Amino acid sequence: MNNSPFMKSVRNTIRLKQMALSTEKTYCYWIRFFIRYHNYAAPTEIKSEDVTAFLTYLAVSRKVSPNTQNQAFNALLFLFRHVLNMPLDNIDAVRAKEVRKLPVVLSDDEVHRIVDLLNPPFRTMIQLAWGSGMRKMEIHRLRIKDVDFDRQSITIREGKGRKDRITVLPKCAIEGLKQAICRTEHFHRLDEDEGFDTVEMPYALAKKYPNQASSLHWKFVFCANQRSVDPRSREQRRHHLHPSTLARNLKNAVAQAQIRKKVSTHTFRHTFATQLLESGYDIRTVQELLGHSDVKTTQIYIHVLNRGGNAVISPVDRQSAI
Repeated sequence: MNNSPFMKSVRNTIRLKQMALSTEKTYCYWIRFFIRYHNYAAPTEIKSEDVTAFLTYLAVSRKVSPNTQNQAFNALLFLFRHVLNMPLDNIDAVRAKEVRKLPVVLSDDEVHRIVDLLNPPFRTMIQLAWGSGMRKMEIHRLRIKDVDFDRQSITIREGKGRKDRITVLPKCAIEGLKQAICRTEHFHRLDEDEGFDTVEMPYALAKKYPNQASSLHWKFVFCANQRSVDPRSREQRRHHLHPSTLARNLKNAVAQAQIRKKVSTHTFRHTFATQLLESGYDIRTVQELLGHSDVKTTQIYIHVLNRGGNAVISPVDRQSAI
């Protein structure tokens, strides 16, 4: 099914919309799942009313999370709107029960214990998550041209929601960033000598400025050790480090630091937001730095502050002080 003409048309439509490869994989997975669930023999059999049954099945039988169910719905919405050109209205599926979770936040001591156990360039990558609030893929996709050492700022291009924003460049990451850029420059010269000096660029810019793909300033700051074949263009290029590499190194550092919390790269983004609010920055500033579309998303960190040990004095401790 993956190589069927229909799924090829789905992938081509996704690429025409210039969507990320990770989005392409996710959407194709849910669309194939939907087709198998209803045993469709041809695209003409697909009906919008079947979406409700599928989403209900995910919630009731598979017991998926609300985010997973929404992900499946978005994939099917894309299928009907952009591939089948059919309306998708009046979806009345059983919704997965939403569980409101507070983000995990680290103390300064916990952050330093973890960071000190990381080697370059992973130490710098985590320092960016902690010191600028960047998401994991925003760190991996960071280009040399978007780092401004003079203004101590980082421009994030096409972040979540395909929005640009500017965030702070933490001083602790400056030296590591300069070393990472020198490393990328070294690989750039080697790739030039071997005739593989191009890098992936946004579709529109690749068409408009084809020669820029060979320029150093478009290269990824945290480039991979080896070149790889682009799954879409089939060109051999040097991409950024694989996300699993950072995740693996971070997991080992957390274990060595004996931190008994569930820690990921995103945990340091949560810590960044919470510490800004603790320092007295207003929530709109934090929202802008994090790139949240809705301030309600940012307000979750206020709940972390309100429930912290500094906000409430235990009655037991109050009695002990008397």
